[in-house]
Amino acid sequence: MIPAQRQKYNQQFTEKKYKNFITELESGFLEIPFRVAETPIFVPKALKEKLIAAGEEIISLIKQPNFKELTEKAIPKDWKVPNENKQPHFLTFDFGICKDETGQLVPMLIEMQGFPSLYGFQVHLANTFRKCFDIDGSTSHFLNGYDEEKYINLFREVIIGKHQPHEVAIMDVDATNQKTAIDFFVTQKMLGIKILALEDIKKIGKQLFYEEDGRKIQLKRIYNRLIFDEVAENADVFKQSFDPREELDIEWVTHPNWFYRISKYTMPFLNSKFVPETRFLNQVESIPKDLENYVLKPLFSFAGMGVIIDVSGADISNITDPENWILQRKVIYQPVVQSPDGGVKAEIRMMYLWPDDGEPQLCTNLGRLSRGKMIGVRYNADFDWVGGTIGFMEK
Repeated sequence: MIPAQRQKYNQQFTEKKYKNFITELESGFLEIPFRVAETPIFVPKALKEKLIAAGEEIISLIKQPNFKELTEKAIPKDWKVPNENKQPHFLTFDFGICKDETGQLVPMLIEMQGFPSLYGFQVHLANTFRKCFDIDGSTSHFLNGYDEEKYINLFREVIIGKHQPHEVAIMDVDATNQKTAIDFFVTQKMLGIKILALEDIKKIGKQLFYEEDGRKIQLKRIYNRLIFDEVAENADVFKQSFDPREELDIEWVTHPNWFYRISKYTMPFLNSKFVPETRFLNQVESIPKDLENYVLKPLFSFAGMGVIIDVSGADISNITDPENWILQRKVIYQPVVQSPDGGVKAEIRMMYLWPDDGEPQLCTNLGRLSRGKMIGVRYNADFDWVGGTIGFMEK
């Protein structure tokens, strides 16, 4: 998208360099189980400014005094966690890169989360791209005036708060074997915090502890990477550790309720040129005549599961819980990233950190490249120049 950068990159790219890049990326950590793309995304200034503007419009809704009231029904009754704080610590907005009627690049919102993304790994990924592919300093993976030192300081403030690193842990069900485990290890190296599986944590009274060298150490803050819906069918997992729905003496980063509040559930409340028309299915009075231009999405699903791309009237009729679905106008991705053998579609995730008692800060980004019907891994299994990446934004 920045022609000079793209031309320079593609001319010097070789498969050998790419293999060396992956080796460097994994060095000192572990094998990465997800696909890392062959290229970063070079984002021109005009598109960067639209991405920033789109994010600001969404944040203005989230900061409305009645936002919690608007999104109260988003939280499943069986998974509501007590002691919710007043704000999420993370905001991530996924935008498909499209073209408007004048042919200009424009971002369109695909998904949003009040849940952490690869906040550690993206820094490591950007640095490794620069090292292995000789990318010059006219672009940056940081935004809003951030550099690496300033970013890590804010990241530390958000994750650790007023505590000591050993009192804070990244938590997931089986943390070190998750697909995104490399992010956990990069974050541990960056901040000095623990990585704990759910079963490593034990409850005594209302307090949580883990063991190290035979000593019990109280856990005071959890960097939560566990999506509770993913263990809903095996709630016994909590019996071996603790149930997050109990009253506990613990701080959450971010509180689990924000995962539901800031999600596909929020999109029907947004009115922006950067947001496709989105309605709760139970509020659709008549089925659009051009149904081929819409996509049907379950509110509570992950990684594209359950999404119906080619919607029929029968699909809509068969849904028994329309309050848990949205009907959304399709976003037409443009193949804007030039690979050696054609264009590739791109999605950019704008990533914010929101410190306690502070304001949301746009810091960095994540990119994903696709040649399939959708962005996800299962739609791109047989392609190259696809997968996770980083956006280098024109300064």
